[in-house]
Amino acid sequence: MSADTSTLSGPLLLHGLARNWWLFLIRGIAAIIFGVLAFAWPGLTLVTLVLFYGAFMLVDGISALVAAITGRVSMAPRWWLAIVGLLGIAAGVLTFLWPGMTALLILLFIAGWSIATGVFQIIGAIRLRKEIDNEWLLILSGVLSVLVGIVLFVMPGAGALALIWLIAAFAIVHGVITIAFSLRLRRHKA
Repeated sequence: MSADTSTLSGPLLLHGLARNWWLFLIRGIAAIIFGVLAFAWPGLTLVTLVLFYGAFMLVDGISALVAAITGRVSMAPRWWLAIVGLLGIAAGVLTFLWPGMTALLILLFIAGWSIATGVFQIIGAIRLRKEIDNEWLLILSGVLSVLVGIVLFVMPGAGALALIWLIAAFAIVHGVITIAFSLRLRRHKA
């Protein structure tokens, strides 16, 4: 009989995360690439930004889905990782199918996604607090994600350039923090 990995904690949770440290590394690299590209071309139209974001969503969704299928990463229950992964993939595909969506709809989706992923990063970090030092890196990444989502919900009328810079800065900082966390996990790999 196999145990449900969504209820694991302690050393088993850390071991599962450490074996899949590279998933966090991929997510961090994708976020940084997205952020750098958005800063490099500030005159991008919102449609182009959406396409970059769609690519980021696909990579992030695939990473979460792989974690859910393999069952080796249990920061969140497997069913939740599967939902986040499928929603990320769906959002990426829909972005490519309808790049002309209104800026407000895309902004609200980005805000909701940022809040949801941030909350679950914080939950995962809290579960890890007794097993790994500096779990604050994951908490910080989650708090940053939630704050960006709230700002986007509260001020949807911000200019497109300000939105590009805000999302680009978030992506780079989030990517750096996620990479730092992945490298810390790698040290715990058995």
